[in-house]
Amino acid sequence: MSIAPYTVTDPVAEHGEGPVWSSRWGGLRWVDMLAGDVLALDPRGGVRRRHVGKVAAALRPRTSGGYVVAGERELLLADGDDLDAPLHSLGEAWSDPGVRMNDGGCDPDGRFYIGSMAYDETPGGGSFYVAGPGGDLRVVLPEVTISNGFDFSPDGSLAYYADTTTGRVDGLDYDPESGLSGRRPFAVIDPEQGAPDGLTVDAEGGVWVALWEGAAVRRYDASGRLDAVVSLPVRRVTAVTFGGEGLDRLFITTSALGVDRAEQPDAGAVFAADPGVQGRPVLLTTL
Repeated sequence: MSIAPYTVTDPVAEHGEGPVWSSRWGGLRWVDMLAGDVLALDPRGGVRRRHVGKVAAALRPRTSGGYVVAGERELLLADGDDLDAPLHSLGEAWSDPGVRMNDGGCDPDGRFYIGSMAYDETPGGGSFYVAGPGGDLRVVLPEVTISNGFDFSPDGSLAYYADTTTGRVDGLDYDPESGLSGRRPFAVIDPEQGAPDGLTVDAEGGVWVALWEGAAVRRYDASGRLDAVVSLPVRRVTAVTFGGEGLDRLFITTSALGVDRAEQPDAGAVFAADPGVQGRPVLLTTL
């Protein structure tokens, strides 16, 4: 099935990533990652922007109110839901300036996970971490290259994860006590069709995957079968999330990094599509 997209914003980001919808903060937020900015879409279609540091890699709402932002090498906590709420750092997670945080997400029990990657994309130069209550990071998956999308099945028993350079979306079993285990391939993407970046899971268990250099978002059903495609007019598609009052609108972020905007004038815009299926509320963190 082919689904048509439409633009929601102008090309406002150099490297748009990590979209999250929360009714608590009034709708959609995402990051302009390497600009170090968090962006917010207001109800009239305008975009507000907040600078948080050298990098803004990912964000999620907190159960106690406020939100967490992954910076270059630290987690930042906002104590209020407002975009401009004061931030404080949980401390530098590592000292290597050649490695930065990338995409992340939460498990059904409120733990926050964050991936890393080397700026020069050194193979195995990153890790996938889970944060403890005080923000200390423990390695869950070592020696990943470009840690990207992470989300859960509707019943919370399965996680989906993409290390972009593998060309795969992997499945993992999830247990509230023991965490993630049993990593295995869920969907394999031909390199000529792009590489898996951010992802989200809908209410039916379908996995929507943004394809970097693939000009598309693909939906795989719970068995791993490709059953829907959103084709976009830009090649560097980065991440997806469901939003809107009914969680029935698919928001898609894109990147203009290394792109000729004369050829792809909408690179860096947020797109949306109406896929005929609902998403699920964003998982919150207890940080």
